[in-house]
Amino acid sequence: MIMSGPMGDGRAQLADRALNGAAAAMLRHDDRIRGLEVRVRFDGGVAHVEGEVGHARELMCLRELLAGLSGVHAVWDRVHVAGRRPRVVDLGAGDTKQYDESVGIDRRVAAGVDVVADVRQPLPLASSSVDQFFAVHVLEHLLDYLPVLDDCHRALRPGGVLHVISPHWRHVNAVADPTHLRFFDVQTFKHFCVPRPGSPAPLWYPLCVSVDRASVFADLMPVKHNFQPANELQIARFFD
Repeated sequence: MIMSGPMGDGRAQLADRALNGAAAAMLRHDDRIRGLEVRVRFDGGVAHVEGEVGHARELMCLRELLAGLSGVHAVWDRVHVAGRRPRVVDLGAGDTKQYDESVGIDRRVAAGVDVVADVRQPLPLASSSVDQFFAVHVLEHLLDYLPVLDDCHRALRPGGVLHVISPHWRHVNAVADPTHLRFFDVQTFKHFCVPRPGSPAPLWYPLCVSVDRASVFADLMPVKHNFQPANELQIARFFD
C-alpha cells in the first residue's frame, strides 16, 4: 500500500478521486480501451488495475494512457491477458509483498518470502518468465544495483514491467536509514532509458517515472524482442 505522501491525506485523497474520474472517463469514451473488462483504482497517485484483456497490446495501451495522466506516479496491474494470470516477483520482500499472490524473494526467511535467495546474485528465474518485478525500497540498500537491473531485464517477458520505488535523495528518508547506500532522483533512471553516443541501445523504456518529494517511482519496460526504445517525446516527458 502506498502512503499518501507529503501533500497531506486530504489533498492526496482528492487527487486520487480526480484520477479515478479521469480513468473512468477514458474507459467509457476512448475507443482504444473502451469496453475493456478492467477496474482502475488510484492510491497515492499509483494506479492499481485489475481485470482481463484479450491481447497484450490492449494492456500496453491502457498502461500508456494511465501513465499519461497528470499526477500519476506508477501503474501497477494484475491484469490477465488472454486468460493467463501474470507472474509477479517481489524482490527483497521481507515481511510484506505488494500482492499476496506474488513470489517473494529475499535472502532471509520472513513472512513475505517464498524463495530464499540473495537478489545481488543471479535470480533463480528462467529468462523471459516474469511479467512484473517489484523492487520497493530495495535498490537503495545495494552498493551495486546494476546487476540486479540486468537480471530483471533478462527474466522479464517482452512487455513486462519493473516497478521501482526508492527514497528521493532530497527527503530525510534517504539519509535517515544508515543502511541506505545509494540515492535516487528521476534523472537517475535517464541513464538506463536514453541512447548515448558510442553505447549500445538503451535496455529500458520509461513507462512512467515520477517523484512525490518523498519517493522516486519508476516503471521500466525491457527493450528486447522488437520492443523499441523510447523516442524523443517519451524521453522529454520524464527527463531533463
